[in-house]
Amino acid sequence: MNLPTYRTTISPDWVDYNGHLRDAFYLLIFSHATDALMDVLGLDEVGRTRTGHTLYTLECHLNFLAEVKAGEPVEVRTQLLAHDAKRLHIHHSLHRQGEDASLAQSEQMLMNIDSTLGRAALFEAEVAARVSALATSHQGLPVPTCMGRVIALPGH
Repeated sequence: MNLPTYRTTISPDWVDYNGHLRDAFYLLIFSHATDALMDVLGLDEVGRTRTGHTLYTLECHLNFLAEVKAGEPVEVRTQLLAHDAKRLHIHHSLHRQGEDASLAQSEQMLMNIDSTLGRAALFEAEVAARVSALATSHQGLPVPTCMGRVIALPGH
C-alpha cells in the first residue's frame, strides 16, 4: 500500500483565475509530502541534526489530471519506486481524501546530501535500513500511470 504522507484542505488563496488549484501549489503540496517522507525515513529535524544529511530534489515531473477546487480536502500517497545508496526514485499521487482517482501525480528523483560538505553522500545506516524496509513494503505495487513520461509533440 502506498504511504499516506500529507493531508491538507485547498486554501482559497491557492486557487487561480480558472477557479482551480494553481499549478505552483500542486508542487507545494508534493513538497510537504516529501518532507513527511523524510520524517518516516529518519531525516526529520532530529535526524538531519544527528547525521548532517538531508534530501535534495534533482528532478521532478508533474502531471495534472483533474481540477481541484478551493475547500477540497486532499491527501498525498507516496510510493518508493527504486533506490540506491544515495538516491530515491519516488512517486506522489494527489487524491481527494478517501477516493482512489488521482488528481495529479509527481515523479521525483531525490539525492541524499551531506549538508556540511554540500555534496552527495551515502545514506547513514539507520536511514538506509528504513529506506530498505519501505522498499520491501512497496514491492509488487502497481507501476504508476504517469511514470517515465517524456514531454513531446507527436512527430517532433
